[in-house]
Amino acid sequence: MTRIALIHATPAAVGPIKDAFAEAWPEPDLVNLLDDSLSRDRALTPELTDGIFRRFDALGRYALSFGAEAILFTCSAFGPAIERVARSVSIPVLKPNEAMFAEAIAVGGRIGMLATFEPSIASMAEEFEEQASRAGVPATLKSVFVPRAMTALQAGRREEHDALVAEAAGKLTGCDAIMLAQFSMAPAAQRLRGQTSVPVLTSPASAVGALKNRLASGGSAGPE
Repeated sequence: MTRIALIHATPAAVGPIKDAFAEAWPEPDLVNLLDDSLSRDRALTPELTDGIFRRFDALGRYALSFGAEAILFTCSAFGPAIERVARSVSIPVLKPNEAMFAEAIAVGGRIGMLATFEPSIASMAEEFEEQASRAGVPATLKSVFVPRAMTALQAGRREEHDALVAEAAGKLTGCDAIMLAQFSMAPAAQRLRGQTSVPVLTSPASAVGALKNRLASGGSAGPE
């Protein structure tokens, strides 16, 4: 049985990725590693600190210690730290939004992104632009922050969270696809799909599909 380490910086990401695996690929042995202080510490600093890099290095080593055959990070605000882990281990490592970005770039044109964790937006936009450039696709990104949504979710108010996300999607008219930046936003996709005709992409579903395909083919799941 394939063992996959899922590394989280917020407990809100655990349910959506578990559901995505259950729907598309229930066979792997999933091991959840959660350090919810990472998201709190990340919110306090404009840049990733040396301490955060070291903590990600330690999480990667720990995943290897229990026999993980791949690592999927679900925290979207730590791209450079995840890339360093990918360079240091011999197993596939997938960044949280890498697969979703690839699907959006394949659509091309004007891509909208809704985010509930503001510190993630700048690094995600940079990653998107780099990935689109490598693919040679003319895709542009418009990002919209959804205030109060994360606070509502952390307080257990999922319905309020999803309503705020759906309302914010109104700012993305004219887009060819819409991405939900955080794993914790995935359940809101159903509501959005009821109010728009363009594809609504979620990072958990995209990541599970990409990881399954890459492991089945024996390819690398790390950043390219």
